[in-house]
Amino acid sequence: MPGPVHVFIACSLDGFIAGPDDDLSWLPTDDGENYGFDAFLAGIGAIVMGRNTYAVVEGFGGNWPYGEVPVLVATTRPLGSPAHPAVRAVRGTAHELLHQAHAITGEGVYVDGGDVIRQFLDAGLIDELTVTVVPVILGAGAPLFAGARHRRSLELVDSKAFDGGLVQLRYVPAQI
Repeated sequence: MPGPVHVFIACSLDGFIAGPDDDLSWLPTDDGENYGFDAFLAGIGAIVMGRNTYAVVEGFGGNWPYGEVPVLVATTRPLGSPAHPAVRAVRGTAHELLHQAHAITGEGVYVDGGDVIRQFLDAGLIDELTVTVVPVILGAGAPLFAGARHRRSLELVDSKAFDGGLVQLRYVPAQI
């Protein structure tokens, strides 16, 4: 049986995953805390992310944050020279993208990027969402869930408060 599909993302209190022009300066990066991301990534066998998310991550410079984990970038345009050998361009529906990820690994799949997350949610493919709410109101930017085509009821399975006011919420789809 293929591994579960996860979302692990931060958003502002008003639901944005990036400010205008993909601004991420509001994310806490200098506090030495990674909010469980390293432990999360250790259980992931492949990542599916959108082209815009890939461009933002590629622009960080420094060490590639995903190590050797294969990264499938959902895009219809060539990537040029990928930021890491584990990166490749893919295309297709959410089901097709997940099939490609599961062909690489039997472990969990991490889905990242607002549009890709919404596509996977609309297709009913997300098994768990971890959303870390950062105590900042951006007012504008890239929304996390706006544009989802279907209502999704979720069940809270865990929450954790961090110093600095961040709250991490872990949800699974509600059993109806």
